[in-house]
Amino acid sequence: MKKQRPVNLQLNTISFPPAAITSILHRITGVAMFFALLFVIWAWAESVSSPDGFAFVQEQMSGVIGKIIAIGTISALTYHILGGLRHLVMDMGYWEELESGNISAKIVIGLWIVLTVVVGVLLC
Repeated sequence: MKKQRPVNLQLNTISFPPAAITSILHRITGVAMFFALLFVIWAWAESVSSPDGFAFVQEQMSGVIGKIIAIGTISALTYHILGGLRHLVMDMGYWEELESGNISAKIVIGLWIVLTVVVGVLLC
């Protein structure tokens, strides 16, 4: 018996629709926020431990690495909130069609990019 096998096995050549990209990014930003939370908890614990600890965290956060971490964390949180709101609207029965789902996905991605640039400008 001959089985039909997929012809295209190279994952980098498959083009995903915007709705799939937003869904995947929503999961990735959830994982990224988990790891960012580890940094945030460490920074809070260090900053309340002593005045020297507070000065150390303040120095780290005002440096380039601290700003990159802050922008990345805020960016992940922003996308996760926007993607979550999109999923909530879809759970209510809207934007479930192919065209409206793709349009809402493009809007979420565009809004995320704009908000990330605004946060980057404000923090730098």
